[in-house]
Amino acid sequence: MNDPNNLPSREPGWSLLDDPFDDFFQGFFRPMRRVSESGTLAPAVDIIERDKEFVVRADFPGINKEDIAITLQDSVLSISAERKQGSEDKQGERVIRRERRCGKFERSMQLNQEIDESKVKASFNNGVLELILPKKEEVAPKKVTVQIS
Repeated sequence: MNDPNNLPSREPGWSLLDDPFDDFFQGFFRPMRRVSESGTLAPAVDIIERDKEFVVRADFPGINKEDIAITLQDSVLSISAERKQGSEDKQGERVIRRERRCGKFERSMQLNQEIDESKVKASFNNGVLELILPKKEEVAPKKVTVQIS
């Protein structure tokens, strides 16, 4: 019986014609997607905009919260993490298939409004990072009447 979750991994250098199919299937079956041939991965991210805030949810299965870094600068949100190799192959064992990837995961996104950095909140539960990013209140233009002397 075919198991759609056991998609074969590919070495870099395959034809570019395969990439659209690869991207299509990776979105369904893998929580991380490849960003470059160098092997850098990006977490799957949802961004929700509300009246007064953005909510960002990113999948980081198998990552400890201590291994996640979050920065916010000039309305650019950057999230990075690193999954270290879990265990070395033991004497007498042979890996048949290895689909869980180790290495650096990173994602940056431009938000269309300034964020109030002092009120940002983050939580991490069951491999899902959730950020609450309050929008800065827009300062209404001030009208000043100037007297002519």
